[in-house]
Amino acid sequence: MTTTLIRNATCVLPDRLHQTDVLLRNGKIELDPAVQVEADEVIDATGLHLIPGVIDDQVHFRDPGLTHKEDLHTGSRACAAGGVTTFLEMPNTKPSTTSVQALHDKLELASTKSIVNYGFYIGATPDNVQELQRAERTPGIKIFIGSSTGNLLVDEQKALERIFAETNLPICAHCEDETTVRANAAKLEGGKTFRDHSKIRDHEAALIATRRAMDLAIKYHHHFHVLHVSTAAECDLLYAYYSSLKQIDDSVVSAEVCPHHLLFHVDDYDRLGSLVQMNPSIKNKEDNARLWQALKESTIEVIATDHAPHTLEEKQQSYPQSPSGLPAVENSLALMLNAVNEGKLPLERVVDGMTAAPGRVWKIDNKGQLKHGYDADVVLVDMNLKKTVLNENQQTKCGWSPWHGVELTGWPVKTWCMGELVYDGEKVNTDHRGREATFRGQSD
Repeated sequence: MTTTLIRNATCVLPDRLHQTDVLLRNGKIELDPAVQVEADEVIDATGLHLIPGVIDDQVHFRDPGLTHKEDLHTGSRACAAGGVTTFLEMPNTKPSTTSVQALHDKLELASTKSIVNYGFYIGATPDNVQELQRAERTPGIKIFIGSSTGNLLVDEQKALERIFAETNLPICAHCEDETTVRANAAKLEGGKTFRDHSKIRDHEAALIATRRAMDLAIKYHHHFHVLHVSTAAECDLLYAYYSSLKQIDDSVVSAEVCPHHLLFHVDDYDRLGSLVQMNPSIKNKEDNARLWQALKESTIEVIATDHAPHTLEEKQQSYPQSPSGLPAVENSLALMLNAVNEGKLPLERVVDGMTAAPGRVWKIDNKGQLKHGYDADVVLVDMNLKKTVLNENQQTKCGWSPWHGVELTGWPVKTWCMGELVYDGEKVNTDHRGREATFRGQSD
């Protein structure tokens, strides 16, 4: 393995910013090594920041079954270019990852295709509790309370109760109330415009489902993670919940937000149409502001992408035939670094939200922090570098971004995965293969 010495970087450590040297040796981090240490490569990082590799805990890489949109190789290539060194992928592929065998098949596939580290959720159905009970080598269980494919929809109370009561793995969920969504769609005759998407998948649909899942988590004291929070009302619900706790360790609920819900709102449909059609839908400017506040105060802990690519041909269909989802994994870090430069958040909060927080939520072994002995998944970023997002430069197979033409300040310039350079600022090392993430408390 290559030994790399990174000198003079401003390191974003768990408790402070500190300029020091970092050695990447045998796939591990060594902080402040001996002055005369030998290394295969020495990098002068004066003026740059070194952060832990990003952990994106919500991606859809479409493999197997939908690989004309993305696959584990192209998705992980986009990760490397974007400073993402570990991803956790969702179960709504073809076939769905709803059995232990399907989970193991995905892990085996990723070992041959993924450039960065990987993990996969197991999906809940109304009748696969026994598979969920047997599962390991996974961050947790994914429930689609609305917006599902195949047999993944779980919205009946009895089935939800059983999953929360009879399983032990952490649970995350897509929270949009199916009854509300269907009623709204009926009122609008299925919807005619892209703006109708946010009327069908409205504030109430998100709030009802989030409250319902949180109530079950509290009832059964079962760790539950709210995916892609999109409304101010959900932020208020989470804030009230945390305020009721005697101490933060009592929490069984955590939450995350995605860049598109922070940065886009319903007026952007006029400009971008289906390119910002998402589930949950984008909401209003007031929701944007409350989400930023919740992220700043850590009511929302995690920043993830919900990277969900479709081809431009698919997206260019008229509503409601146009599919929901957008690619974001290779631009998410730059988007958030740009937000730091705009004064929206401190750098330390962004780094925690994209690295340490997902590591804590999913109990990922040895990842998410610049700590001695942790895995050498690190990213060198230039907070002053200006670049424009361009469709033709995207690594993702779908080849487009809703941020096409937007100039951002602050970009990853080098990415290491397990101590090996996988992105040098221009090219991705497509020969590297990542490793399976492991999770504390689970069997080997």
